[in-house]
Amino acid sequence: MTDLTAMGARAAAVKSFLQKLNGEEKSRGLLAAALALEEKTERILAANATDMENAVKSGMSEGLQDRLRLTPERIGAMAEGLRQVAELPDCIGEVMEEFQRPNGLKIKKLRVPMGVIGIIYEARPNVTADAFGLCFKTGNAVILKGGSDALHSNGEIVQVLREAMEDCGVPGDVLQLIQDTDRAVTVEFMKLKGYVDLLIPRGSAGLIKSVVENSTIPVIETGTGNCHVYVDRDADLEQAARIVYNAKTQRIGVCNACESLIVHSEISQAFLPRLAEILAPRKVELRGDERVCRVLSGCSPATEDDYGREYLDYILSLKTVDSVEEAIEHINRYGTGHSECIVTENKETAEQFLNEVDAACVYWNASTRFTDGFEFGFGAEIGISTQKLHARGPMGLRELTSYKYVIYGSGQVRE
Repeated sequence: MTDLTAMGARAAAVKSFLQKLNGEEKSRGLLAAALALEEKTERILAANATDMENAVKSGMSEGLQDRLRLTPERIGAMAEGLRQVAELPDCIGEVMEEFQRPNGLKIKKLRVPMGVIGIIYEARPNVTADAFGLCFKTGNAVILKGGSDALHSNGEIVQVLREAMEDCGVPGDVLQLIQDTDRAVTVEFMKLKGYVDLLIPRGSAGLIKSVVENSTIPVIETGTGNCHVYVDRDADLEQAARIVYNAKTQRIGVCNACESLIVHSEISQAFLPRLAEILAPRKVELRGDERVCRVLSGCSPATEDDYGREYLDYILSLKTVDSVEEAIEHINRYGTGHSECIVTENKETAEQFLNEVDAACVYWNASTRFTDGFEFGFGAEIGISTQKLHARGPMGLRELTSYKYVIYGSGQVRE
């Protein structure tokens, strides 16, 4: 069994090295890592091919296979993410606040690294590079525990990145990967308090629930994505069709894909047949309420379970409402607090939706697929937080930091 205590000790040992690196040195390391990914693309693709072959044999769903699959373009995007992170300002040491007390004490609030970050994730090999890049830029060591489905892909990516770091004079242990697939090892990792300062799960609802319930390390919860698009009575219907098509089908296996469509009753007869027509070539299965089924003869009846599901598949639930208030109520009941969208030309209606929907990201006339660190200009993301403490939405550099107070005195003592 993997000696997690030894891994934790090695990660803790490199913290002081990382925290002495300046912004230029960290950027130089990230650029070297990006180049290494591109130069070693064939090595990474060969490892991924093994994982994909095993995925097909095991009957993995199409959506999860899409998450697992690497291509030269996706590896290029991973490298580009590292380059973007390299170009971002170094936030470590940033003065967040500065003030002076009446007694003469000068107090600064400074941004500092977390220390050692642990990440548990499933079948998403791109997370390996993203997590490394963001953690390295913020002066954090990182220990990764990827899913067994991506074991070969993650192992090769980590090896390439460690080699790039060592070529730059940086200890390879700034990045470590737990390759033991024993479930007991994962549970033990959740309890590595004293070495790991923060734990972030990325994956299925079951994985996230397990980490939240079992971890003795502070956790940032990255939730599942039951994302909605609401097409209002004042929507541009062609624009709405394009947005729904993109949000549902551009990539089905991601947490910001649309899983549920809400349509105002006044435009349902004009909109739904057009939507069904453009979704038909992608063979999207539609499951709707009674009113939707009356408009679309090929639609299956939706159940209560359908409205709360993250399908990660070519399936879309549909709900008819008579007002924006009813749409908001439906979303706040069944949503996971991830990403929600309204399509309308009515500014007042849009503002009501944006203000009253409880989610990390709320869109007006744009696809939910933009909920992503790369698209938000963060270079990459460590995950999309659906909780409300410390971090919410796509988590970039600042979400991987803490702060400390530095106090300058001139001999003051407390009376």
